[in-house]
Amino acid sequence: MRMAIEYGNTDKERAILIGIAETSLAKAKAADSLDELARLASTAGARVVAQRIQVRPKINAAFYVGRGLVDELKAQLAAGDANCVIFDDPLTPAQQRNLERELEGKVIDRSILILDIFARQARTAAARLQVELAQLEYTLPRLTGAWVHFSKQYGGIGAKGPGETQLEIDRRQVRDRIAHLKRKLEKLDIQRHTQRKRRQRLFKVALVGYTNAGKSTLFNLLTKSDVSTADKLFTTLDSTTRVMSAGYPCQIVFSDTVGFIKKLPHQLVESFKSTLEEVHEADLLLHVADCADTNLVEHIEQTRSVLSEIDADSIPYIMVYNKIDANPGFVPPFENGSSSLALSAAEKIGIEPLRAEIILRASAPAGHFTA
Repeated sequence: MRMAIEYGNTDKERAILIGIAETSLAKAKAADSLDELARLASTAGARVVAQRIQVRPKINAAFYVGRGLVDELKAQLAAGDANCVIFDDPLTPAQQRNLERELEGKVIDRSILILDIFARQARTAAARLQVELAQLEYTLPRLTGAWVHFSKQYGGIGAKGPGETQLEIDRRQVRDRIAHLKRKLEKLDIQRHTQRKRRQRLFKVALVGYTNAGKSTLFNLLTKSDVSTADKLFTTLDSTTRVMSAGYPCQIVFSDTVGFIKKLPHQLVESFKSTLEEVHEADLLLHVADCADTNLVEHIEQTRSVLSEIDADSIPYIMVYNKIDANPGFVPPFENGSSSLALSAAEKIGIEPLRAEIILRASAPAGHFTA
């Protein structure tokens, strides 16, 4: 039985976004994070009606935010101004239950939102399996909350026993489904491993970077492909691989990969690790960054953090600053021994110097990377 995870009809959702800043000086950083959360909410189909940042040095264990803000949010939801509250940081299962009980409305966090977007964007069987696995692993410890609502709506005499029994049935079904998905993904991993072995002697280039940096557009130019591109988050979830020889000194394997983002749910990193093997096995990384992004440095650091998590931080790389057309005065900084280039994939500016650098890297270990 396939267990569908539903987070509601986002077509009618009007969301209030909530962030926390430890100090007043940290409010600007929290505001930037909420702006990104707003883009995530928009990608998922919700309409953002308000953003709130609370300055507090310590998280409220019961509600994440202070009681005063909880009361204000309750009034806004009761007045019909909004019907959903989205928190920028992960909520514990208890915090989510407490907030939903107090606000009498839907409460989600950034992790649930990203999982929902991944579920909407997944196209291949592998991506759908990986997303469902991440959703189920995230949802399992939160199942109790569903039966709290069950007892509240239909409570009274006879509600307690059946509720607890049904909860255990649900948990068992979810655990069985998780085990089933892991077995299917293991089979896909074997297939991927076999495909990678066939390409072992070829020079492998993987495009990595923060989501919406323009990796897929650049991938299309380098490989003459037509991978889907759009000005929104997480357009690419599946690794797309192309073997190219025309215009290159040897056959080169190019791989386009899922974009990274800060506060990426741990469950997604784990479930997508097999997909990210394309990165781990690469001979060269093209780290693509949006040079017009006001959070450029932070997003570069976040990408490098994920690369470290999947043991790919020691692979040689070229720093590719994309979207130079939106920031014409940008000068690439010195990359401490690694090449850096500025270009515009959308406007096809500066592509040839990058192609020449790839050819140089592929030609360096002469005789090893052959067809």
